[in-house]
Amino acid sequence: MPGVPADDPALDAIFRDGGTLARALPGFRFRPQQLAMAQAIAQAINGRTQLVAEAGTGTGKTFAYLVPALLYGGKVIVSTGTKTLQDQLYQRDLPLVRDALAAPVTIALLKGRANYICHHHLERTAREDRLPSRDDLRYLPKIIAFARASESGDRAELADVPEQASIWPLVTSTRDNCLGQNCPQHTECFVLKARREAQDADVVVVNHHLFFADVMLRDEGVSELLPNCNTVILDEAHQLPDTATLFFGQQLTTGQLAELARDAEMAARTTARDVPELPDAAGELAPAIRRLRLAAGEVPGKFTRDAALSREGFAQALDGLAATLDRLAAELGHFAERSEDLAQVALRADAAARLAARWRDGFDAIPDNPGDAQEWIRWVDVTAHGCQLQASPLSVAPLMRRQVAGSARAWIFTSATLAVGRDFTHYTSQLGLEDAATGAWESPFDYATQGLLYVPRGLPPPNTAEHTEAVVDAVLPLVRAAGGRAFLLFTTLRALKDAHERLAATFAREGLAFPLLGQGEGSRSELLVRFRELGNAVLLGSASFWEGVDVPGDALSLVVIDKLPFAPPDDPLLAARLERLRTDGHNPFMAWQLPQAAIALKQGAGRLIRTESDRGVLAICDPRLTDKPYGRRIWQTLPPMRRTREESDAVEFLRALAPNT
Repeated sequence: MPGVPADDPALDAIFRDGGTLARALPGFRFRPQQLAMAQAIAQAINGRTQLVAEAGTGTGKTFAYLVPALLYGGKVIVSTGTKTLQDQLYQRDLPLVRDALAAPVTIALLKGRANYICHHHLERTAREDRLPSRDDLRYLPKIIAFARASESGDRAELADVPEQASIWPLVTSTRDNCLGQNCPQHTECFVLKARREAQDADVVVVNHHLFFADVMLRDEGVSELLPNCNTVILDEAHQLPDTATLFFGQQLTTGQLAELARDAEMAARTTARDVPELPDAAGELAPAIRRLRLAAGEVPGKFTRDAALSREGFAQALDGLAATLDRLAAELGHFAERSEDLAQVALRADAAARLAARWRDGFDAIPDNPGDAQEWIRWVDVTAHGCQLQASPLSVAPLMRRQVAGSARAWIFTSATLAVGRDFTHYTSQLGLEDAATGAWESPFDYATQGLLYVPRGLPPPNTAEHTEAVVDAVLPLVRAAGGRAFLLFTTLRALKDAHERLAATFAREGLAFPLLGQGEGSRSELLVRFRELGNAVLLGSASFWEGVDVPGDALSLVVIDKLPFAPPDDPLLAARLERLRTDGHNPFMAWQLPQAAIALKQGAGRLIRTESDRGVLAICDPRLTDKPYGRRIWQTLPPMRRTREESDAVEFLRALAPNT
């Protein structure tokens, strides 16, 4: 029903008590905030304008955007932050709303190509018979059988093969190694089937990574989703600045290069067995990768290009890598006509060699990235698993502004955490959305009754060695009072490790029977399942547990945050952005670091109260929240819980909630 006015009484009739949704969905309740948000979204859809919408936990933002999208949106793309939320939208929320409205719309789910079995790579892997592990020998026949029987080819439907199994990269494709129309099994391709269904559907559910991949393809003239779209809805939109920075940037990783070496060797053995030079050329790449990795150092961290090139042997290793890639591309190119695999690997090797040279010499000549050399920061990210050469735009605002302004469609950006207070300036300036309308709808939860915010007294400064130990000691009485049932969220992995060791020793010494779960002991989803099932566990997590974690009910009644989540100032990209703000006459701390920390803290705090019946204590163990002038500004962005500095208040609150009390 495109063109229906935003103040159409149909929305009120759908959301009100006894309305369409209440009659169709048991337990649905009228929330004025939800209706008001839906009206604002309908207005943006009708006017083909932009809206930045913050919806507090419990507002029901998913239905608030799905209802107007199905009524007025035309062809709609809904993009989410995670595949989990993507599946929830496609499998549960969209069908519920569609059926309740009796809306004649078709829906499709589209994931990145690595989520679908590739017939060509599966066949090649089976023929090559060189698998990474014994487990993969068991998994291969299961994947073959699944590919023959499946309609979708979505690997998520094959529960018998773990998500992290090393065989998956061998039987799926990437944009780099996909043969496209030249693939001998092009007509049976699961990815193409999913894309055709998405092009034909009225509503397509994607995730942010896939959305930005399509945005990049649009710049190359081959975008498949955006050209026909009338409405774009970006949920969990607080993630977009980081995701956009990744996709508008350039990366060359040791993982990518290792895959290239593997694919080059496999292609050479499969289609050019009579040319021994090809496997030899591919074999030279692995030592070149190791030399670069060793030159980057073993200590995880991020370093500017200049700092990296000043390390002993790094420049030589980088030059050697580029030369090895050049040689590999040339050798493969001589025999590229033998197979599409050889031709594709040759193109990948050449592209990697050119990117390595650009990273060293400058990014002003990249044709598909606007901006001059001063607008880019080049840096190295060293991790426990490898290193990455990164080139990132200092600002994605001009690039996003071009995407949004260059289309006659509605853009909806929504999340529970986009503003500082009710000020959206930090968020909108990052994405070039200065002209967008904004709206904030408070949570309907009764935080004053449901929650207590506790800031312990007497803690040492957060940058001292004693801080983590003091945090554990300060929250132990709360953990005891809560009967476990706690999340402890940390800003660094080092603090998490130290806290885990201290808690484990204390639990053993005092005979406390609270199961202790730590990030890294399993996937996030596995740990959360165990946490919910145990009922009295204490879970320690870092960055990935600060958002997208939902544990309603009695299993969680205490959330502890060790310190305000300020990003480390030695991050090269952050440092460059802060310096740019300083040069432009701004206060970098107030303009960037403070609002970023406030938004991140809201995400962590949001883990506690998830439903109208949840109750619990939020403990923030950072004296800056009360001792620093800027602490008040951050304090005011948090849910309006009752607040205290007294341990006895927090203990009493938790004891009243604990089972068997």
